[in-house]
Amino acid sequence: MKTYLVTGGCGFIGSNFIIQELQKGNKIINLDSMSYAANKHNLKGCEANPDYIFVEGDICDQTLVGSILKKYRADAVVNFAAESHVDNSIAGPEIFIQTNIMGTYHLLWATLKYWQEQGMPKSFRFLHVSTDEVFGDLELDATEKFHENTSYKPSSPYSASKAASDHLVRSWYRTYDLPIIVTNCSNNFGPRQHKEKLIPHMISCALNGKALPVYGKGENIRDWIYVEDHCRGIALALEKGKIGDTYCLGGNCELQNIEIVKRICDLLDELKPREDGQSYHEQISFVQDRLGHDVRYAVDDTKAQRELGYKTEATFDINFRKTVCWFLKN
Repeated sequence: MKTYLVTGGCGFIGSNFIIQELQKGNKIINLDSMSYAANKHNLKGCEANPDYIFVEGDICDQTLVGSILKKYRADAVVNFAAESHVDNSIAGPEIFIQTNIMGTYHLLWATLKYWQEQGMPKSFRFLHVSTDEVFGDLELDATEKFHENTSYKPSSPYSASKAASDHLVRSWYRTYDLPIIVTNCSNNFGPRQHKEKLIPHMISCALNGKALPVYGKGENIRDWIYVEDHCRGIALALEKGKIGDTYCLGGNCELQNIEIVKRICDLLDELKPREDGQSYHEQISFVQDRLGHDVRYAVDDTKAQRELGYKTEATFDINFRKTVCWFLKN
């Protein structure tokens, strides 16, 4: 059994990771400040598990982080805690700087002290979960994808704050020898995702008879990774990843945003038809494009496949249907 301190575990990806690791018999201490994007209900089935401990608190609280690490003798820290909505970062970037940059700094400093006090065990890991958005974007017709050596060129305050946190994490390895690993993932989808994100937002708008607002012409491309595949990749990086290295985790499924919205409409037409007999496609509405909207993301996960044994387990269509069905039930 391993003991993990998971930060931001009541969020979308963090909660899926916790469920996965509890099923494997590992012990989880979930530290979450319960910001607007956190939801305790995501982990409702875990509350009775003696190997699951929830602590409400901020990663900026070094004393709290240090006390948790010592009390439970954590074998690893897995950092999901982050503000992650691009539009929110454009409207108000300060909280992104506070949480994503300063929060990561305080978490690193508390973890370093704990690791040193424990005699700097070689088995300890600090895994920082990041995003492909730190790389900027790609041209629509570019053949190259993002990879571990792609230069950073963030476009939004959100991605800039994540880029800064990535650099901090790597500096703690270079300067202090803290055994870190960084993962950069493509766009996640799946159960428990917050309603502000594209897929759940479009489902909610459709079911409530509202317009489905698509930025620009909807031609921006994203690489979609199912959240459970992503979480398995993170676990593999913890288990097999090389200290100080970065691993890109992708879904190998590039789709235009408008294609995602149309697929949602197709599934809803099938699974929950409108009472007036019209198609949900009638609700699609094109709106003014997002400021600095990245054109295309695509992730090359060859290194993760080769070194970690990472792979996606089901097709996008299977996981997409599963996701839409989950939101219809929940």
